[in-house]
Amino acid sequence: MTPPPPGRAAPSAPRARIPGPPARSGLPLRLLLLLSAAAASAQGHQRSGPRIFAVWKGHVGQDRVDFGQAEPHTVLFHEPGSSSVWVGGRGKVYLFNFPEGKNASVQTVNIGSTKGSCLDKRDCENYITLLERRSEGLLVCGTNARRPSCWNLVNGTVVPLGEMRGYAPFSPDENSLVLFEGDEVYSTIRKQEYNGKIPRFRRIRGESELYTSDTVMQNPQFIKATIVHQDQAYDDKIYYFFREDNPDKNPEAPLNVSRVAQLCRGDQGGESSLSVSKWNTFLKAMLVCSDTTTNKNFNRLQDVFLLPDPNGQWKDTRVYGIFSNPWNYSAVCVYSLGDIDKVFRTSSLKGYHSSLPNPRPGKCLPDQQPIPTETFQVADSHPEVAQRVEPMGPLKTPLFHSKYHYQKVVVHRMQVSRGETFHVLYLTTDRGTIHKVVESGEREHSLVFNILEIQPFRRAAAIQAMSLDADRRKLYVSSQWEVSQVPLDLCEVYGGGCHGCLMSRDPYCGWDQGRCVSIYSSQRSVLQSINPTEPHKECPNPKPDKAPLQKVSLAPNSRYYLSCPMESRHATYSWRHRENVEQSCEPGHQSPNCILFIENLTVQQYGHYFCEAQEGSYFREAQHWQLLPEDGAMAEHLMGRARALATSLWLGVLPTLTLGLLVH
Repeated sequence: MTPPPPGRAAPSAPRARIPGPPARSGLPLRLLLLLSAAAASAQGHQRSGPRIFAVWKGHVGQDRVDFGQAEPHTVLFHEPGSSSVWVGGRGKVYLFNFPEGKNASVQTVNIGSTKGSCLDKRDCENYITLLERRSEGLLVCGTNARRPSCWNLVNGTVVPLGEMRGYAPFSPDENSLVLFEGDEVYSTIRKQEYNGKIPRFRRIRGESELYTSDTVMQNPQFIKATIVHQDQAYDDKIYYFFREDNPDKNPEAPLNVSRVAQLCRGDQGGESSLSVSKWNTFLKAMLVCSDTTTNKNFNRLQDVFLLPDPNGQWKDTRVYGIFSNPWNYSAVCVYSLGDIDKVFRTSSLKGYHSSLPNPRPGKCLPDQQPIPTETFQVADSHPEVAQRVEPMGPLKTPLFHSKYHYQKVVVHRMQVSRGETFHVLYLTTDRGTIHKVVESGEREHSLVFNILEIQPFRRAAAIQAMSLDADRRKLYVSSQWEVSQVPLDLCEVYGGGCHGCLMSRDPYCGWDQGRCVSIYSSQRSVLQSINPTEPHKECPNPKPDKAPLQKVSLAPNSRYYLSCPMESRHATYSWRHRENVEQSCEPGHQSPNCILFIENLTVQQYGHYFCEAQEGSYFREAQHWQLLPEDGAMAEHLMGRARALATSLWLGVLPTLTLGLLVH
């Protein structure tokens, strides 16, 4: 028999009555609970996992909008500060509008395929794979029944631009990356469906079309590309991040190697017929993400997010990379563009033992000078630099690693009222949730804390795309069913009063006037902790409130279990009866409740039961139950009625006695 829902029964609420033991099921309840506990223990992630789990329900009609049909492939486009989100689907472009405080809306624009005949139904579709703001409107590109084409979307009107190879792939499943910079366009998409299957990084629009040599990458999977404006315009670089097959075929070597490549934006090609149409400044370096203390290596790059320096120093741009290993555990490593640039400028070439030619491979030349043939030949035959790119910090280790499988990352830099800067990471998991992880302090002395796991959708599903709007302080995520707007300052999910609010360590939240509130919504400074290990000690009250007493009357020899919600996955929850700990649930326990099972209720097992949560020095009483024998419960009930009757009689007689004494 399950007790009343925790937290709902007030001390004066009617007590549940249980006439006797329920019928036994095929599998004993104790065994079911033990199996559940064992499974939860096997999956435990302890303190590297999120402290709190929350389902983001949002405001009805305001924060979630459905597609109205399944969209197996989506691409999301959002401009910071705008309330609009564009999503490309199957033969459609959706425009979602999320006005502040009002109901969200959706409009659709149909852009079906223009090809008359196709091999099968899937090939007939037009999957939108690219949305990009251009001066003349929104550029929309899609597979168009395996004939990649683009359209301009201007004020709801669709203007066909015709077939445009390199802007969209032939199939939505193909790995593709397109980068825009002014009038220049760079792409990793092959131009011919059945020829040129070796992936290349191309400049498809600009001064001259260039492509990478077929031998410099082995089956690359492209992740992210960016253009970095350096101190001299001729020195501007293109960096792109990718993973490729490991050339080391040793059975013990990892299958994949993660890389960053550099190109000079002003590269004009070479002087010879072999180099005239190729990038002449290509170099690549290995990205290292490993923890030498635990001997854990993470070789498979999943996603990259670049966080610009607030002072505009390009060398201090932070590069956040998500890596995984063969067991789908994840790590986050942070690099700086300055370190990456230094590796390419100073390292020798792997496997090349002669003196380097002048200019050295990878060097950008002013005045659009062509790269000498000798320099190109050396770089083309030895494209990898010997030195590896290591994470920031003196230990050169990951920011953190986890048993969760992360897939995408965005990062928000924010400041609290005291002027302290935090970097808040939002990481999507393969379970369709988002982890909110805060990084505080400088990289050398940074503290990392996994605050929260968010379920962003009404219907649980994989996250296909995610975009961060720092101006509106929103996160936009899409699945195959819906688009959701999630606020960065989700303060209402933290219970437990002031202590629970501050124990969250959420830099967006603070305690003010009896509530856990967003620092952006309060007109004055709110209470936030500066103590990362004992934040609850900043609260005015030294101890959190005690749990309300809940009572239940039970027949002897009954079966029963007490359930205590485990709000914090970082805490140890214990059921205490008298002075004995009857059940303990350790951190990382993935079951939402800590359950105490009573197989056969005896006289000694009646009485008070306390569920107590211990998290470091933070202690709170989460539940308080009193188990009463049925006869004792009835006797106490009758005695209470008698006391109430005697009190009412005495209060009725008291005025008469007082008046008599005064007259006397």
